[in-house]
Amino acid sequence: MSNVYLNPRVLSLLVLGFASGLPLALTSGTLQAWATVAGVSLTQIGFLTLVGSAYTLKFLWAPLIDRYAVPILGRRRGWIALSQLLLGLSIAAMGLFNPAHQLGLIALLAVFVAFMSATQDIAFDAYSTDVLRTNERAAGAAVKVLGYRLAMITSSGLALVIADKWLGWGGMYMVMGLIMALCAVATFLAPEPEFVVKPPRSLRSAVVEPLVEFFKRPEAITILLLIVLYKLGDAFAGALSTTFLIRGAGFEVAQVGMVNKIFGLAATIIGALLGGGLMARFGLYRSLMLFGLLQAVSNFGYWVLAVSEPHLVLMGTVVAIENLCGGMGTAAFVALLMALCNQQFSATQFALLSALSAVGRTYLAGPLTPPLVESLGWPSFFLVTVLLALPGIVLLWYKRASILALDS
Repeated sequence: MSNVYLNPRVLSLLVLGFASGLPLALTSGTLQAWATVAGVSLTQIGFLTLVGSAYTLKFLWAPLIDRYAVPILGRRRGWIALSQLLLGLSIAAMGLFNPAHQLGLIALLAVFVAFMSATQDIAFDAYSTDVLRTNERAAGAAVKVLGYRLAMITSSGLALVIADKWLGWGGMYMVMGLIMALCAVATFLAPEPEFVVKPPRSLRSAVVEPLVEFFKRPEAITILLLIVLYKLGDAFAGALSTTFLIRGAGFEVAQVGMVNKIFGLAATIIGALLGGGLMARFGLYRSLMLFGLLQAVSNFGYWVLAVSEPHLVLMGTVVAIENLCGGMGTAAFVALLMALCNQQFSATQFALLSALSAVGRTYLAGPLTPPLVESLGWPSFFLVTVLLALPGIVLLWYKRASILALDS
C-alpha cells in the first residue's frame, strides 16, 4: 500500500493538490474575515461571495486548456505552472490594499485569483488523469485530497493566526502569495505523462468532440446518473450537519468547531488515504461498492445522535466515522471520474463530470434538506439519508460490467 504513495507520479500530486486548495479560502472565508475586521458592511461582504463564481463555471473555458498549450513543460504542466505564478503575484497584490478603503480593487483581484485558481484546477485535474496509471488512480485521488485539505488549513486557520498575531492582513496575503509561487517548483519537477496524446485539431473540436466521444458510449446516460446519485445520501446528511449538531443535538458551538476541525478533518484525510490504498488491492468497482455501503451506513450515526442526550465522545465518534467513510468514498469517486476521461479531452471531460457531481449537493441537498427536516424531524431525516444512498449503490451494481472494464 505504501509503495504506490511513494511513486513520483502520485507523490507529486501532494504539492500540486496543496496549490489547488490554497487560493479558495483566500477569496472566500479568509477574505470575508478581513473585510469584517476592517468594518466593511454586511451587504458588501455578502457580494464578496460572488467572487468564487469561476469555480462553478470553469467547464466553459476547459476546452481552451485542452486545445492550446503553454510553450513550456508540456500540455498540462505548462498551464499549471503559469497559473501558479500568476496566482502568487495576484494573491500577494491583494495584501497591498485595505478593504476598508479599496474594497473594489481587492474584489477585482480576488475575481482574478478565483479565475486563475479554477484554471489551475482544470489543468491539474487533467494532468492527474493523464499521468496516473490505472492502479494508481485512487492513491492519486487520496493524495490530492490530502494536499487540498492541508492547504485549506493553511489558508484559513493558519492564515488568520498569522494575520492576527504576527504580520497583519497585508503581510499574511504576501506570505500566502509567496507560498503559492513556490509550489511552481513542484510543477517543474513533476513527471510528464507516459503517453502524450495530440490535442484536439481546433477549438471547435475541443468543445464538441469531448461531448460526442462521451455520449457515443453505450453506458453514457446511466454513468452520468450514477455520478449524480453515488454521493447523494452523503450530500443530504452533510447539508445541515453543523446546524443539526448545534440546534438538533444540543452541542455548544465551540464543541462542534473543535470536533469538526480535529476529528472531521483527520478522519477525512485518513479515509482518503486508506481508500486509495484499499482500491489498489480491490479495484475500482469493489471499492466503489464497499465505500458506498459504508457511506450509507455511517449516516446512522447521526440518527443515534438525534435520539441521544448530548455527549461529546459520541459526537466525536460519529463525526469521525462519517468523515472516514466519506473520505474513502471520495477517493474512489474521484478515481472513477479520472477513469471515465479520454486523455485527449481530459480537461474538458473532467471539468464537466466534476460539475455534474456537484448537482446533487448544490441543487438537491441544499434546497430540499430544510423542508425535509421540518416535516420529518432530525431522527427520521437521517434515516431517509440512508435510503437516499441506495439508488446509487443499486445503479453501481447494475453497471458493474462497465465499471469493471475501466480497471482493465
